[in-house]
Amino acid sequence: NADRDRITALVFGVLAEYGLRPDAETTDADLRDIEGNYFARGGLFEVVEDGRGQLLGTCGLYPLDAETCELRKMYLAPEARGLGLGKRLLERAVEYARRAGFKTIVLETASVLEDAIRLYTRFGFAPVESDHLAARCDQAYALKLSD
Repeated sequence: NADRDRITALVFGVLAEYGLRPDAETTDADLRDIEGNYFARGGLFEVVEDGRGQLLGTCGLYPLDAETCELRKMYLAPEARGLGLGKRLLERAVEYARRAGFKTIVLETASVLEDAIRLYTRFGFAPVESDHLAARCDQAYALKLSD
């Protein structure tokens, strides 16, 4: 939680860059208490920093139930894109989900985030129907985990 302000600034900044609207009251309310919403529930939230301590990226796994977690808040600062950091964050998240016993990782995204969608699909995420999408999202994906 000590990093909450700079995490929120990065997430909201990337959303604005793509013309997407942050929503601190619903979709992004989880950032108010990262420790409670992620770690205390058995999830994960990681940050990437450069050698000077500047925040470059974020990635969270939010448990939905005993078998399913949601990939959330995976964002990279513009200067950190194209360096393989997104792939590494996603690898770490999937590794964690497997170790934690989750069977499926789901995510919601917006079609404007084309690079992220390419990363997800290269990683094996497949489009799925969703009963409810966050207001700024128009696509849902899932990755079945198997050993």
